[in-house]
Amino acid sequence: MSKTASLLFAVTSVLWMCLAAVSIGYNAWLAAAFGILACANIAAGFVWKARRNRR
Repeated sequence: MSKTASLLFAVTSVLWMCLAAVSIGYNAWLAAAFGILACANIAAGFVWKARRNRR
């Protein structure tokens, strides 16, 4: 995986986690949705890395 792609996945994952942390006080469902998006983004990064390494 290139450094740019790694940075993109890292920054977006941290952004989703920060949004989840901020939204905990406002709406639990929104916080859960942001948490799921953070996990999905991290998983997508691993999937993309595995597919890139297979080539």
